[in-house]
Amino acid sequence: MTAESVEHRCHHWPVPPVDGYTVDDLSTLPDLPPHTELIDGSLVFVSPQRDFHSIVIDLLVNGLRRTAPSGFRVRREMTVVLDRRNGPEPDVSVVRTDAITGPDRTSYQAADVLLAVEVVSPDSESRDRTTKPQKYAAAGIPNFWRVEQGGTSGRPIIHVYELDPLTKAYIHMGMHRDRIKVDKPYSVDIDLTAIDEL
Repeated sequence: MTAESVEHRCHHWPVPPVDGYTVDDLSTLPDLPPHTELIDGSLVFVSPQRDFHSIVIDLLVNGLRRTAPSGFRVRREMTVVLDRRNGPEPDVSVVRTDAITGPDRTSYQAADVLLAVEVVSPDSESRDRTTKPQKYAAAGIPNFWRVEQGGTSGRPIIHVYELDPLTKAYIHMGMHRDRIKVDKPYSVDIDLTAIDEL
């Protein structure tokens, strides 16, 4: 093996600035892997998706779009700017229609997001269960869903949270196994057993 062939296999990762990256860097750093997130000024690279992760996102996007009122739109895997040093990418988001400015948009502001959904993966358990919900709540996103893969059925279990505006923390409102039927951020009714057909 020549030195040149070894050089082609090695990737040169960007060296972080002393104070960490900012959300502006997400759109200007060259050659970042798809779905790179910014958490506390650090770049977080996402591992390849598992099939469960992908089909749950499809199920939720389709279900949320089916019932979305005219003032809301559903987006998958788009950066949400929480502050200068935090730009996570929820698996699914419900955003205000007036925040959509065209097809070249790469992120949304937290104030435009009504629901953030995270589908827990083995490589992101801590971020999806603790870090991201705390940051979404602090940024004022009113609703958060955490989706886990359920026991032997393998079907999704959705934990629903609502923001307490006084404490800026989420309150657990319920757990949904076969169907999610809630009235926030709008009236939603999704048959979670339909995952068996996807």
